[in-house]
Amino acid sequence: MEKINLSVEGMVCGHCEIAVQDAVRKLPGIKKVKASRRKKEVFAEFDASQTTADEIITAVKDTGYQVID
Repeated sequence: MEKINLSVEGMVCGHCEIAVQDAVRKLPGIKKVKASRRKKEVFAEFDASQTTADEIITAVKDTGYQVID
């Protein structure tokens, strides 16, 4: 299992957190995902044989939020 913790800008409400979590959760191999607007981060635990960190980043960006390096 791989883990990734992303800094994310633009989440301002509970709906934002849910939208990001739902987008990431749809990817294959996602075991756990938690978005926090307060911490401005998204944590995901995933099976690297089924999805990649880049795919998770893309899912967050496609939802309309900015991932900070």
